[in-house]
Amino acid sequence: QGELVESGGGLVQAGDSLRLSCAASGRTVGSYAMGWFRQAPGKENEFVAAIIWFGGMTSYADSVKGRFTISRDNVKNTLYLQMNSLTPEDTAIYSCAATKRYNINVRARASFDIWGQGTQVTVSS
Repeated sequence: QGELVESGGGLVQAGDSLRLSCAASGRTVGSYAMGWFRQAPGKENEFVAAIIWFGGMTSYADSVKGRFTISRDNVKNTLYLQMNSLTPEDTAIYSCAATKRYNINVRARASFDIWGQGTQVTVSS
C-alpha cells in the first residue's frame, strides 16, 4: 500500500453526503499540510481544500466553501473531507496530498510532494 490511501468514494445522488478519508503512513506522517484535489473528465486538476496539520488552519475552493469540510485526526493520522449537498458538478476523482515544506501556497498542486491514488466520487442528478 502507498503512503496515502484514500477511501469513501462512491455513487450518490444530488443532495447526498459523502465522507472521504485519507490514511497517512510512512514519511507522510508529520506533514506540514495536507490537501484534497479533484479531477473531472476533460477538466483540469482542481484544488478543493487544504489544512495545516498542526494548528488546523484551513483553505477551501470557492466552489465547495460552505458544503465541504476538511479535518484531520492526529491520533489516527487520517485526513477527512466531509462533502454535503453534493451536485453532479462534484463528480471527479478525489486525491489527497501531503507536503512537509513550509511557506507554501496550499492551494497549488505543485506545493504537494506525495499523492494518493485517488477515489472516485460520482454524483447523479
